[in-house]
Amino acid sequence: MLDVPLLISGKSCPARDGRTFERCNPVTGEVVSRVAAATLEDADAAVAAAQAAFPVWAALAPNERRTRLLAAAELMQARASEFIEAAGETGAMANWYGFNVKLAAGMLREAASMTTQINGEVIPSDVPGSFAMALRQPCGVILGIAPWNAPVILATRALAMPLACGNTVVLKASELSPAVHRLIGQVLQDAGLGDGVVNVISNAPADAPAIVERLIANPAVRRVNFTGSTHVGRIVAELAARHLKPALLELGGKAPFLVLDDADLDAAVDAAAFGAYFNQGQICMSTERLIVDNKVADAFIDKLATKVATLRAGHPQADDSVLGSLVDASAGVRIKALIDDAVGKGARLVVGGQVEGSIMQPALLDGVTPSMRLYREESFGPVAVLLRGDGDEALLSLANDSEFGLSAAIFSRDTGRALALAQRVESGICHINGPTVHDEAQMPFGGVKSSGYGSFGGKASIEQFTQLRWITLQNGPRHYPI
Repeated sequence: MLDVPLLISGKSCPARDGRTFERCNPVTGEVVSRVAAATLEDADAAVAAAQAAFPVWAALAPNERRTRLLAAAELMQARASEFIEAAGETGAMANWYGFNVKLAAGMLREAASMTTQINGEVIPSDVPGSFAMALRQPCGVILGIAPWNAPVILATRALAMPLACGNTVVLKASELSPAVHRLIGQVLQDAGLGDGVVNVISNAPADAPAIVERLIANPAVRRVNFTGSTHVGRIVAELAARHLKPALLELGGKAPFLVLDDADLDAAVDAAAFGAYFNQGQICMSTERLIVDNKVADAFIDKLATKVATLRAGHPQADDSVLGSLVDASAGVRIKALIDDAVGKGARLVVGGQVEGSIMQPALLDGVTPSMRLYREESFGPVAVLLRGDGDEALLSLANDSEFGLSAAIFSRDTGRALALAQRVESGICHINGPTVHDEAQMPFGGVKSSGYGSFGGKASIEQFTQLRWITLQNGPRHYPI
């Protein structure tokens, strides 16, 4: 079992009132981590520590910040086994956590490369002798709120570019992966960023609303970034707006996967299976809607059904397990209800869908219609539905018939045709002849509609985590009307 204290001003500490909560393995029920349950006063202390550390961190030369972030990337990779050891919190496969560490380390390296790319500009002025500049400067304390499903990637993303831009950070850990999120903070601390530069707060599930509200309301917190469900994202956005604080939100998705009539079906099947079922479909970019031209739909679903039948979910450490576990048994109950609703209204369950505790076999459905909940609701599980259409315009209409707009994919041998279509898909991300699940540290990552606003990643993050300021220098006399 892992003991998970708070990280405040570089020190490991219990909650002020000594309370803890436990996170159990969803497959075995065994306690994986015993976690400090922060009080409101602990939240205040974390922000105060970040505020105290801000002047020194912000004043560092950019190459010094680069050096420390690069050291953190190396240390994160060196401690990959510790992250994998904590995978029991979510029931994920070891290879998923290993991939998380690799990409998260890449995000730290990319952020390090950005420390010298935070540029301003000189703006011509109509005032004689006035030298006008637009400068980007650090904001102050950034609050990052990260989820459990890609715990190393998404928590590191909440920290990396804010730090590169000269801000200090408070990370509110997920109640479902607290040990992993706390370990990220320790890695950054051990890499020498400095006391208080990164602080990590964990809280009991019942305390989350109060802790989040307290953190956002703190005057020292200047920006908020949140990755998670659209439902909670709306709450975070409302709280941030109430306190006039910009928020960067990366929320839910129901990614469309368009298969045109000229697509390479074998390539499309491989990408669809990966995008729909990897990590049990618990990825914001997961393929949920397979939108296929009628000319090739039957052939496509037959090939995909054969592929899905080979993808077994089971205990993450079992030799024949490919997909691992859902985050908990209640997720299986929720997802099964979506499938039952669709089947009860006339959809066909082509393959899979069996649930035993937190283990759910991947499911593929055909004949899903707008009257079924599964047509619109994000399943966030190993479920994909086939939607049929005649011609590109019909497929596009189905793709855009969703409140979400994060990731999308189009398969076609005619890349010009696909590119023209991609520009009309209502999503922040669209991949041609590639899966909906894809991320790179330097790419602008964000959605539209109910999938949020703003972008993480590389240069796109600079706007989110700096304050643009107008500064003038008057050389010589200036005329005034009075």
